[in-house]
Amino acid sequence: MQHSNPFLWLILTIIDLYIWALFISVILSWLVAFNVVNTHNQFVNTVGNFMYRVTEPLLGPIRRMLPNFGGLDISPLVLILLLVFAQKLLISYWPI
Repeated sequence: MQHSNPFLWLILTIIDLYIWALFISVILSWLVAFNVVNTHNQFVNTVGNFMYRVTEPLLGPIRRMLPNFGGLDISPLVLILLLVFAQKLLISYWPI
């Protein structure tokens, strides 16, 4: 989607990149949990640590508010929904 306002474009792009970081973080955590990748590998460890540091500041508070679903963590899904909602609000209400 093309936006004439560069600030709106920048904000929407940052939100999109963060959503991608959330997807990468979730997929990497699944790969580690099912022993597909090894955290002793320096590259995997570096990427995992970076993804944790980028995503945990927003996921942590959401996890604390959500009830315990056993081993199921739905906080990334909740955060993605909130981020998409924020994008839609910005697009709808940003002055032209």
